[in-house]
Amino acid sequence: MFLHRTTTVTKSWRRLAAVASAAALGVGLLAGCGSDTTDKPSDKASEKAPAAAGAFPVTVEHAFGSTKIEKTPERVVTVGYTDDQTVLAFGIKPVGMVDQYPNPAGQSPDINTQWPWVKDKWGDARPEVVMKNGDAGPNFEKIASLRPDLILAVYSEVDQAAYDKLSKIAPTVGRTKGEKDLFSAPWQDNAVHIAKALGKEAEGTALVKEIQGKLDVAREANPQFGKETAVAVSWYKDSISAFTTTDVRGRLLTGIGYKGATEIDKVAGGEFSTALSPERVDLIDVDRIVVINDKADTDALKKFELFNNLSAVKAGKVSYLLDSEGPAVGAALSQGTLLSMPYGIDELVKSVE
Repeated sequence: MFLHRTTTVTKSWRRLAAVASAAALGVGLLAGCGSDTTDKPSDKASEKAPAAAGAFPVTVEHAFGSTKIEKTPERVVTVGYTDDQTVLAFGIKPVGMVDQYPNPAGQSPDINTQWPWVKDKWGDARPEVVMKNGDAGPNFEKIASLRPDLILAVYSEVDQAAYDKLSKIAPTVGRTKGEKDLFSAPWQDNAVHIAKALGKEAEGTALVKEIQGKLDVAREANPQFGKETAVAVSWYKDSISAFTTTDVRGRLLTGIGYKGATEIDKVAGGEFSTALSPERVDLIDVDRIVVINDKADTDALKKFELFNNLSAVKAGKVSYLLDSEGPAVGAALSQGTLLSMPYGIDELVKSVE
């Protein structure tokens, strides 16, 4: 299970290992610079990435101001957790990326380049890892060594201090200007935001429209979804964590027609998920539950008595989706990118029909 970041009270997450909060990120900048400095960029990563075709210069407004990109970027580094996949959707292979899921020991190539929805896009390219999930921040020295002409930190915890450091290396685009809480921007906004930076705004808008069409078809074909409330959860560190309606997993459930469990949003206090105490497991006592976990954690969840007492569990209205194992449907939904969603949406609908 890939987990993203720490919350202020409970150690919350996105997929697997907790990542430092935005506040901690600013403190840990120098440490980030010092890590992995002995690694040298691979020959593959050093090769020029395919150039984007688009109208330049372009100015992108974002949370930290505005960035003018003078010409077609040829060496893109992504610091956002899933930004690499959005870049790949436009035929551009980043030379540096975040390692979202830890690679199993001894396994090569990196699992993050081998998901069914990205494998063909990466081909033989092997991007450098500029941050691992769990690091306090990006490795600035490694990023600089990759000689980027564009850095993307959109689906990211990068704060002002980190942005300032990155922007001294290359033009840097931060998260969307309208994102109130970290990781709460609609996937549609993130996709078009990145597309604009690549000179591909029209193409990005078209891809978003295509995916939105898949959601619309699923909703229209299943009007019964609209009568029910659904929530996505995971088992993490011996407790149930529930995702908010602003998290991509929550947005996909409402996207196919379900009502969202908005009470979870209030408890989460601006975070994208919240660990539920035994007293608050009632918050997920809704019509449909989607569990995203690999087998070991799913097995542990199924032994949790409070979970087994929920109405949806008793009624058999729980979908168990493997995260990084097997078909990795959970990863596809959790990443919520232009590449992963067509696959993830189809599998999600199958699991709840």
